[in-house]
Parts: sequence; structure tokens; C-alpha cells
Amino acid sequence: MTENDISGRVRLRELKTLSDNHYTLRRAEFDFQRSDGRWQESQLRESYDMGDGAAILLLDRTQNTVLLIKQFRWPSFERGYHELLVEVVAGKLDGDTPETCVRREAMEEAGVTIGKAELVTWCFPSPGAVTERMSLFIGEYDTAAPRAKGGGHEDEGEDIEALEMSLDAALAMVARGEIVDMKTILLLQAAKLR
Repeated sequence: MTENDISGRVRLRELKTLSDNHYTLRRAEFDFQRSDGRWQESQLRESYDMGDGAAILLLDRTQNTVLLIKQFRWPSFERGYHELLVEVVAGKLDGDTPETCVRREAMEEAGVTIGKAELVTWCFPSPGAVTERMSLFIGEYDTAAPRAKGGGHEDEGEDIEALEMSLDAALAMVARGEIVDMKTILLLQAAKLR
């Protein structure tokens, strides 16, 4: 328990599963002690549990090149973004460590084996509604090394295209609104700062 732990300010009344289809949607009823000491009772919130994930920006520092992927994402399409999403390689942990996950996903999605993988940070991408904790890495790859097929798993609905470009070209895509995925933007900016 840390000095900033607020566990004593939260009293859970009920945690109910609303849906357990592909991921889990829960509704919590709880009391919360406000900073002035008063208890605010019977708060209702829903949370979406999709498991934890990890993402990696594949970077060849000698060539100043990044390897990104492009794929269809239903939620962004539903929201009105009718383009394939340009992203860093990422996936669910599925019981693995974050580093094992990004190494597996780099091969499955982009067909590359990575060298050193450096953890940049971990974060909650959407803490108001989603329980997911993402571990974010920058990993070395060699633009000249042979590659496997990549492309993801068709049986999981994946149809992934690899995109290789300079780091500056990728950052220019961010500036033009062509890369809109938060984890990708964060990792590209982290790579530029290093």
C-alpha cells in the first residue's frame, strides 16, 4: 500500500457483469469519500475489461526508419473514421509478459524479429471506461533482415499491412491527422525525443 492509496475512500456495494461476450462489461455501485470527507453514496459506473496489452514501436535507429502497421478497426469505423488505422504493433498479453507479447506480435503482425526492447512506460489509455493497462515499448529491428509473412491471423479477422517509413515521415502523418491512434502517437513522439 502506498501513501497515495485511496482504497479506504471506496466502498463497493455491488459489481455486476452485464456482458461477457468477447470482453467483459461490468457495472459497479460504490460509495466514494470526497476530498472534503463527505461520502457520496450509490455512484454507478460501467467498466469494460478487455485484458491488458502491450505495444511496440519498431525502430531501426541506423536508418531512422519505423515499421508501422495498417488495419481495419471496427470501433473507429463506427465512430466515423472510415480509413484503415495506422498503428504500432500491439496485442493482448494472453498470459504472457508484456515483452513476450510484443515480440510475438512483431512476428505475427509485421513479420520481424526484434532485438532490444525498451519499456518506455505503462499507462491506462482510457481510464474513464476501460480497465486495460498498456505497456509501451520501443524495439530495435533491422530493415535489411529477412522477414516472415506477417499480416496477422485471418481466423481472428486480421488483415494487416506493414508500412515502413522514416520517423520524420511518420511524425508528419501525425501532424496531418493521418495517424490518430494514441499509443502510436505517444511512441513516435517518445522515439523522436530520444
